[in-house]
Amino acid sequence: MALPQPPGLTPSEVAFMCEMELVTVVPRQRLESIKLLSGETPALRPPHRASLPLWLALLLKKQRRANIVPPPWLHPASLAEIIHHETVADPTSFSPPPPPPARADARGVAHRYNNIDSSGGGKSGAAVLSPPFLPGCTAEAPAGHLPYHWLEVAEVLLAHAADDMPAPAGEVRGLLRDLVEVRAAKMRASTAHVESFGGGVVNVRGVGAMELAESRGFVLGVVDGVRRLGASAEAVRREEEEEGRMGGGGAADEESDEEMGF
Repeated sequence: MALPQPPGLTPSEVAFMCEMELVTVVPRQRLESIKLLSGETPALRPPHRASLPLWLALLLKKQRRANIVPPPWLHPASLAEIIHHETVADPTSFSPPPPPPARADARGVAHRYNNIDSSGGGKSGAAVLSPPFLPGCTAEAPAGHLPYHWLEVAEVLLAHAADDMPAPAGEVRGLLRDLVEVRAAKMRASTAHVESFGGGVVNVRGVGAMELAESRGFVLGVVDGVRRLGASAEAVRREEEEEGRMGGGGAADEESDEEMGF
């Protein structure tokens, strides 16, 4: 008999899904293109950079056939900037997600990927891109913005490619620890407003996949508790109204009896 599964993805499933994220590598050896279910990988020609799925980049890193270029948001200066935004600039909300990537058309006008067709004419109708098909963890990713899989990608890179980090691994881990604690406190504090904000709605814009997976049980428990409290309060209010209505009817009957002289 199959056991009931919790709603949403578990942290282990999220960690597995993040391996589809594209990262930038610097190959050490030549490697021809590989046909994958998601498409063909670019041919590797040292020392030209290329974007590969995280799982393949880790395999090449383990075989010492490539180095992984850390994304700009994983640099200590970028992490410190994000922590400053989370604690000083806007301590009540999460830092905004990275903006959609843009590229220039034939006329040199910048357009978002989702607004460019295959001919580059700037017309809509192209396939809508979303993680992991957005370059949120490549070397071209914007600094100062955390992508959707930022936490799990950072942990994997620190565990398997610590020598490729732009700073000592201990410094990066310390900044990540501070950032995780700040954002976890915000997530817990956001549940205090579920009753007043939109009737049990929590704004999770800018929250990462692993943060959602780890906080889903806590948030759902709080929302369910608030819903039960509201239902019990509504039941008590209805009972009081019913008792008041019945009490008012009895008093009216007594007054009518007194008027008739009984």
